[in-house]
Amino acid sequence: MKRLTKIFFGVLLSASMLMASGCQKDVEDVEEVVNSDFIVSYDGIKVGSVGSTASVHDPSIIQVGDKYYIFGSHMTAAVSDNLRNFVYLASNYGANNPIYGGLYDSNLPVFKYSGSRDSIIPTDDGGVHVWAPDVIYNEKMGKYVMYCCTTSTWNASNLYYATCDTIDGKYEWQGALIYSGFTSSTLQYTDVLDYVDEEYALDTYVTAGDSYNYKDYPNAIDPSVFYDADGRMWMVYGSWSGGIYLLEIDESTGKVIHPKADPDNNVDPYFGKRLIGGGHTSIEGPYILYDEASGYYYLFVSYGSLTSNGGYQIRVFRSDKPDGDYVDMNGKSPSRSNGNHAYFGLKLSGNYMLPSLRRAYMATGHNSAFIDENDGKGYIVYHTRFDDGGEMHSPRVHQFFVNEEGWPCMSPYQTNGETVSETGYDMEKVIGEYYMINQGMDISSDIAEPVMIELTNAGNVYDKTGKIGTYKVTKNTAYIHITINEVEYSGVLCEMADEGTNPVMTFTAVGDNMSIWGVKY
Repeated sequence: MKRLTKIFFGVLLSASMLMASGCQKDVEDVEEVVNSDFIVSYDGIKVGSVGSTASVHDPSIIQVGDKYYIFGSHMTAAVSDNLRNFVYLASNYGANNPIYGGLYDSNLPVFKYSGSRDSIIPTDDGGVHVWAPDVIYNEKMGKYVMYCCTTSTWNASNLYYATCDTIDGKYEWQGALIYSGFTSSTLQYTDVLDYVDEEYALDTYVTAGDSYNYKDYPNAIDPSVFYDADGRMWMVYGSWSGGIYLLEIDESTGKVIHPKADPDNNVDPYFGKRLIGGGHTSIEGPYILYDEASGYYYLFVSYGSLTSNGGYQIRVFRSDKPDGDYVDMNGKSPSRSNGNHAYFGLKLSGNYMLPSLRRAYMATGHNSAFIDENDGKGYIVYHTRFDDGGEMHSPRVHQFFVNEEGWPCMSPYQTNGETVSETGYDMEKVIGEYYMINQGMDISSDIAEPVMIELTNAGNVYDKTGKIGTYKVTKNTAYIHITINEVEYSGVLCEMADEGTNPVMTFTAVGDNMSIWGVKY
């Protein structure tokens, strides 16, 4: 599609666009307030600001009391008390970093294997590259444990862990956990041979051309750790390369537990179990959340390239067990042998534009998620770029709701204290005209644009072409089921505030691995 310009909303809401009800918008009704070549207000809708929070890339969240901490790549961290405004706690490489500086205190052991951009041979020559930390409170150790990664090339990486007595203190390096990207000459700098014999390592992990077998085995980055329903700890990790892998964690030490080999179930004795992916297709940033209410483990991942026009996006799979199988809404998952991975996984968010946004959100991805211990609400935390020609990014937090079939549905706007009605909404609030977007299934720079639809009192759905489907609200609940062009979507209604603090009725629904959002003013 064409990039959004200052004429975008004028086209969208021009006099030529007939509403499903038969009325039409007059050109005079459109208020054009131009900022950076974008219309930022129309029909009296206030527009919210973009940015204004700490820029934390790959945000992983942990709640401590009434505060929310996010940890991100490049040794960043921030804190918030409202999930909207984050304040920096750390934002620089170096021993003076108040959160990560302890990693420098042991003669750079954490950077020896992969701290240099030029070589994976142990070196102390600087060039550190620290990505995607995740912090969890280890109940048995009585410490906060950070799982993180360093990397020098696109797959020469290692996972490590560090500990601290407080959430916001200086974390101290404890040891390396998993190495990737090695060859026959650099295998000696890893701990691989502590768990498999040399013949197995060279025959399995290294190709005939003496390169790392990256299409079958993981890039050791992007770790996140979670407790399952039985109190066991697990670490999920991986980026592109051989896909997403899982290892159990010894809660008493914080270290990984290497399993017995089980090729029939994709279990490797060093790297653990492959959950999804492989063949060096775009899949990264895994995060598993157990939701006690639904009984499911949700595996969130990101597809695409992380740049503004790279199609970065959030997908989700689910399982009733922590180690899988993880499947999408069609009961399938991506692997090396089943074709284009774009067809697998429920797409929750990609590039999109909605009323009250100053600019389209781009490359929404690398998310974490949590259930708030105070109010029981579920939230998705991610970073977004913007349709402004640059690569600036900012964290966003959206509430998610679980539909009647147990699938998460992401709310259209960043959270602002909204609560779904337990008894449902009067139909007068539900019926009417909505700006609707469909996130689709593609991995591209295209932006999901809003179109006008109408939900009628008779249970029908119209757009400018006429009737396109039907809908039904489950009695005395906020659950809504919408069929559009023969695709059935199931979701949730919620009154909330948009980015400009305008009160709106919204719906978010999912079907056939696609997400639709609707906003009514």
